[in-house]
Amino acid sequence: MQRILIFFFIIIVLPVFGQQNFPVFNKNNLSNPKDWLITKPLEKAAVYRSADSKDIILYNGLLKRSFHISPNVVCTDFTNMGNGQQLLRAVKPEARIKINGKEYNIGGLYGQTENAYLLPEWLKNFKDDANDFHLTTITSGDIKPRLNWQCKTWASNKNQPIGVELVFHYALNQKITKDINVSVHYELYDGIPLMVKWVEITNNGNVCTINRVVNESLALVEEESAVVGSPEQMKKQHGIYVETNYAFNNAMRYDISDQTTHWKTDSVYTSQVNYNYQTPCLLEVYPEKVTGVELNKGETFTSVRTCELLMDSYDRERRGLMIRKMYSTIAPWTTQNPIFMHLVSKNDEEVRAAVDQCAATGYEALILSFGSHCNMEDTSAANIQQWKFLADYAHSKNILIGSYSLFSSRKISDEDDVIDPVTGKPDAAAFFGNAPCMGSKWGLAYLEKLKYFLSNTGFNIFENDGPYPGDVCASTTHPGHKGLDDSQWKQMELQKGLYHWCNEHGIYVNAPDWYFMDGTNKIAIGYREVNFSLPRENQKILNRQNIYDGTWEKTPSMGWGFVPLTKYQGGGAEAVLEPLSEHLKDYEQLMMQYYGAGVQACYRGPRLYDAETTKQTVTSVIAWYKKYRDILNSDIIHLRRADGRDWDGILHVNPHLKTKGLLLLYNPLKEKITRTIKVPLYYTGLNSIADVSEKDKPAKRYQLNRNHTIDLTFTLEAEGFTWFIIE
Repeated sequence: MQRILIFFFIIIVLPVFGQQNFPVFNKNNLSNPKDWLITKPLEKAAVYRSADSKDIILYNGLLKRSFHISPNVVCTDFTNMGNGQQLLRAVKPEARIKINGKEYNIGGLYGQTENAYLLPEWLKNFKDDANDFHLTTITSGDIKPRLNWQCKTWASNKNQPIGVELVFHYALNQKITKDINVSVHYELYDGIPLMVKWVEITNNGNVCTINRVVNESLALVEEESAVVGSPEQMKKQHGIYVETNYAFNNAMRYDISDQTTHWKTDSVYTSQVNYNYQTPCLLEVYPEKVTGVELNKGETFTSVRTCELLMDSYDRERRGLMIRKMYSTIAPWTTQNPIFMHLVSKNDEEVRAAVDQCAATGYEALILSFGSHCNMEDTSAANIQQWKFLADYAHSKNILIGSYSLFSSRKISDEDDVIDPVTGKPDAAAFFGNAPCMGSKWGLAYLEKLKYFLSNTGFNIFENDGPYPGDVCASTTHPGHKGLDDSQWKQMELQKGLYHWCNEHGIYVNAPDWYFMDGTNKIAIGYREVNFSLPRENQKILNRQNIYDGTWEKTPSMGWGFVPLTKYQGGGAEAVLEPLSEHLKDYEQLMMQYYGAGVQACYRGPRLYDAETTKQTVTSVIAWYKKYRDILNSDIIHLRRADGRDWDGILHVNPHLKTKGLLLLYNPLKEKITRTIKVPLYYTGLNSIADVSEKDKPAKRYQLNRNHTIDLTFTLEAEGFTWFIIE
């Protein structure tokens, strides 16, 4: 879709700014947007200018961000149009970089004395600094897809994001240096109050060392005041959610995996309530452990990408819905959700048999699990030929195939393992104890072996266990990094490079760490593995708890669960499903719990069925899932968490489908129950009437209450479950 000013340049001669073709931003056109989680906004993201051409404005009806551009660039307005909240209280540089030990501001104006709020009329008195990077040109155009995503599985969203990109280009006074150019990029998306920001540094001179890049610095309004209190004791900013593509530590949650978001105090804010100036009201974004990346002549360094999502509520469900919408918008590959089995195989015949069972029951993919006889690091001609033959067989049955590979939590050699910066030895100081360095000879070869294997066998899925977890490495002999100061950045870039390659070659990636923004598709939903050695009765409740807890900020397609068909992590006969035909009721309910939540589980074992009755049950569940796939992969509203004491359940909602909601309810008790509950239908988009049908029974019409709920009465047999369609 063509937009206003697909690509243009302007020169930093101040009168020229007033001659550009940016449309003038008309304050009278400010919209009062409807709830964007229910009604798709009509306003498109665009770049505007102020009537006096002194400001550049990004606006999409939901978010407004303004930049004063003379005598240098500062952000002066950051508004959530949904609730009118102004997030900004003071001006700060647009970015900050440290090169060869010297720090520079990118943009910035000075002279603000009151830092609790910012008035537009103060700007005319602000001054620039000749030692800062100054604006040279501005470019703008449509957002370009960051990854050339090739989708070869089912996905609820196959569209790349749409919006506008605005780039401010900066240079230093030539008396200081003309060798470094900096570009600050902003992307604003259609239909969501979200923008993404990053910085690019281009070196046109001798090799230099980048010590730090702070790609975002915002003086934001505080969330609360406290006369006495440390930053850790006070709430962080809740009007904005920040996420970058630099996160790891296997927490299965972004906020714990985050490595770049820093809420700091601001000593120049002297009118704050806190007597010691300890209010955490200055947001800075940068990776802490990246302190020495060399940049050769002609090279460009690209910072982390900071996603900034404006929030309009403290409600946990609503905030989660907004974050989930962010993922499906800017990382649409996270909406891929193929139906897969986790096969434990000892030989090729078991692989062919599992492929046949997948095809017979409606499964779409087969993953060779850990402990199977597939070794992706073996690139010998014989191994490649063996697995290409099996991949061809799977593809002939329309089944995707892939395999598991472990990177971390293993010892390779003293030469290739992570080196402890304190002892100078591979002293099991890595996140997982022993671990190889991704930048070692072995690590670089590992990456190439995986690509070679995947390319030459035709595998469609890659399950990467223990991906790079952020280990630093003090080696100065590893070819993939210079030393300790750049070891984390270089290893991270290598891991991201593999996932970019997979994403662009149509290879689906399961990886138990937070690489979603760089092309991975799925992460564990969050569970304790030893729990799968507990009795099946426990597992059913625990799995529903895992689903409930793991879908507040992840969509159903972003997480996987686990169903041990055979013995796993210990446990007796009461813990496993084999023989499947003898535990058919439990097998069916475990499938319904996961598929009903839209969450794929790793059904780990040698087969999907062992008898005709088992086959029919599996086939029936998969057919049901495919029938309602769109709504089952839609957002979850959390109704009641499983506790074994009473009913529990979840509700899928999607205002853009014919089926607006799908409700699942469970009875863990050993007695029949009848309950009346309030079902919240606000996020279905229904306003007055809801037609509700239990399973395939005739629909019953309900009048919505004033708070968008209906009173639903249901009866469940002992240890039973049911589901309702809402239209």
